[in-house]
Amino acid sequence: MKLAIYIKSDALRDDPRSVSLKKNLSKAGAEVYDISTSEDIVPGTDMLLSVGGDGTFLSAAKRACGTGIPVLGVNLGRLGFLSEYRPEEVLKALSKGKWSIEERSLLKVDGAPSEIYPYVLNEVSLRRSGPSILGIKVEIDGLELPAYWADGLLISTASGSTAYNLSAGGPICLPEARVLIVTPLAPHNLNVRPLILPDTARISLSLISRDAQVQVGMDNRNFSAPSTIRLDVSLAQFSLKRVRLGRESFVRALTDKLFWGEDIRNAK
Repeated sequence: MKLAIYIKSDALRDDPRSVSLKKNLSKAGAEVYDISTSEDIVPGTDMLLSVGGDGTFLSAAKRACGTGIPVLGVNLGRLGFLSEYRPEEVLKALSKGKWSIEERSLLKVDGAPSEIYPYVLNEVSLRRSGPSILGIKVEIDGLELPAYWADGLLISTASGSTAYNLSAGGPICLPEARVLIVTPLAPHNLNVRPLILPDTARISLSLISRDAQVQVGMDNRNFSAPSTIRLDVSLAQFSLKRVRLGRESFVRALTDKLFWGEDIRNAK
């Protein structure tokens, strides 16, 4: 098995856990090598291991997008919804061939500067850069909604429902749900709610702003843009292949990582 290793943080490159993982994978017969960019990926690579946290996984996903190479998240961080497996779990599962592939939806974002990679796994967001409230105009398949007046707005996938969307009060969706989620950020009215759409929807975003610039977020990439920007968001024509070890439960992940249902009445 040929394994590419992506480690975003320089500090983690010398971490005893990552060093030990690479050493033990090599001992188990795997061909292991490090990458920094997608151009470093060698033909015939079977899997890309993202070593770090969820931010590292998003960067690794960018390097794997369009290659068909599955990504396995190795957790050396804190939370770990995308990078959820400990190094020892990874070594054991890969040695025994106990893993499977799941497809994670991606969004394609048109309208961003050409140098910005146009695909996202979690979400795309528009946010105010000044003190004035932002008006966000949303069209869904050509149908215009009433404007959102808020600090911003984000469009997330089911994978991203436990990321920025969760913090903004949006719904949690199982990763395999074929949906898009529209969630306002700190809306300045009481009668707006997050909106769940089928992933076939085509969404257009434009702004009403007193400020010349706004902030755009695309996963873990952020940049300033003119407030005249218009973004068109739709489902990408390809998905991200993510490696799953064993039969881990998403509900169990919510319980263990976010303490969902934590209540003394549920204590055993």
